[in-house]
Amino acid sequence: MRPVVIVLTTIVLMLSATTRAEEKAPDKLVVALKPDKNPDQILKEKQALSEFLSKEMSMPVEVVVPLSSAVIIEGYSNGTIDLGYLSGTDMVRARDAKSAELMLVGEINGKTHYNSYWLSLKDKPYKSIEELKGKPVAFASKTSTSGFTIPHWNLMKKGLLKEGEKPEAFFGEGNVFFGTGYVSAVERVFKGDAEAAAVSDYVFDKDKHLNAEQRGLLKIVQQQGPVPTHILAVRTSLPKQVKDKLKAALLKLNDEGNQPLRDKVFTSKLVEADTDKHLESLTEALKLTGQTK
Repeated sequence: MRPVVIVLTTIVLMLSATTRAEEKAPDKLVVALKPDKNPDQILKEKQALSEFLSKEMSMPVEVVVPLSSAVIIEGYSNGTIDLGYLSGTDMVRARDAKSAELMLVGEINGKTHYNSYWLSLKDKPYKSIEELKGKPVAFASKTSTSGFTIPHWNLMKKGLLKEGEKPEAFFGEGNVFFGTGYVSAVERVFKGDAEAAAVSDYVFDKDKHLNAEQRGLLKIVQQQGPVPTHILAVRTSLPKQVKDKLKAALLKLNDEGNQPLRDKVFTSKLVEADTDKHLESLTEALKLTGQTK
């Protein structure tokens, strides 16, 4: 029996060593933001957030802005990204891949949801989404919750699309464009390439993404929702002690002196939330629109 005991002991020690190696805290944290704002504005926010988190975590924190949210999802899996600012759609995919978990969500006016808008130029005649049939439109991106999934789902709820149909079935082949964020979608409207753009309500209601002059050229064609607020998701394999310290640091952004930075980067107050409850309606929308993969 002794050889068996020795073998089992060796296996236990090997597993323990592996676990310890996996739980070793990284030398640097990498935080990824969504590319949905003016590049110059993002550059300033990156630096300010990096300095704040580096001080709170007592370690280097690099803030990056990948070209797409798909890079963030992949980064969770390969360990190159530790924390990401995601749409609900991105969070569902990261959760399903078991590569990231919800840490905090945004709270806007006491709620953890907001709305999606279809925007067009003010001098256009459109008063409803039905009037955009066969017209070119721009979605914020293929992974945007407010800028694609919810507007897509709304077309089905209105009976303008059948379950699983793509937006082209309503707007027409060659008439559906995808941007790399809210601003890029609205820019197509300004250029005349699209008659309307699907974006978050705060793109129009606040001055974070567009200036007052730009917003003055636009109008709301339709509102749809609710949309679960954006999420700060942490890499599942990050050691628990690092996760806990990171959450505490992020919650400090709610302190009065840190709120200007919080609002510039994350738009609103950061709060804890139940993952399944926060994503419940979106999970259904993704299923009905065929966007589950």
